[in-house]
Parts: sequence; C-alpha cells; structure tokens
Amino acid sequence: MSADREAWTQWAKEHPNPRGPVAKANKYHATKVQLDGIWFDSRREAARYQELQLLVLAGEIEALEVHPGFALMVPDLTTEGPPFVFHTIGWYHADFQYRNVHTGNVIVEDVKSPATRKIESYRLRKRMVERTYGVVIAEV
Repeated sequence: MSADREAWTQWAKEHPNPRGPVAKANKYHATKVQLDGIWFDSRREAARYQELQLLVLAGEIEALEVHPGFALMVPDLTTEGPPFVFHTIGWYHADFQYRNVHTGNVIVEDVKSPATRKIESYRLRKRMVERTYGVVIAEV
C-alpha cells in the first residue's frame, strides 16, 4: 500500500462521517418508516398498516400478520414421483395477511405503486405464490 493511501486510511479512521454511513437511495424514492417497532418499506405501507389496525379494532378482520413469508418451491425433476421432492429456491414476503371475519377468507395484500406492479420478477413471484398456496394477492 502506498504512503498516500495509508495516510488517507488513517485520516478516515480518525474522522468518521458525522452523518453516519450514507444510506443508498431507494430506487422508487420510498422512505422507510418504523411504526409500532415494525419497519415498513414506504409511508404508504405504514398508512395501510394503520388502516388494518383500525379494522382489527372494529372487528372486521382478525389474525393480522405483517410481512408473512411464502417459500417459493420447485419440484426436483431428477427424482421419480410420487412422492415428489420440492426445493425452496427463494422467498416471497407480502406486506400483510389477515382473515375477513364475515367471509372467513384469508387475504394477502401487497402495497404496490404502478411502477412496481410492472416489474416482471415481482409478477412471476406473485403468480408462483398464488398457484402454490391457492391465495389471491391483492395489490393495494
């Protein structure tokens, strides 16, 4: 290492950034928000959480779950079935899941902007979860 680089490294250790580490800007300009000890990816998602909390208090919905995870699985085609062997290749994390008290239906929600609804990888994961788990993901 050159003397200049060593001097610069030493100076940087002694003079940390007063603003702390610089966070990377969100691609869609969303601001992360913490509410009730839970981190949400946007203010809009946090607002939807507050709406759902009111519906829980009103007795319209129950079993509210924040950021439920769904395993994305594919069958192992090298084995002969049944029983089939499945491998988890990733996870899909929705924003909310709850049960409608009146109908008993389980509802999975994702807060999406028009721009993020068009992302092909999101649309593929959404279709995989809907077909695998038999749920419909509502985009709010």
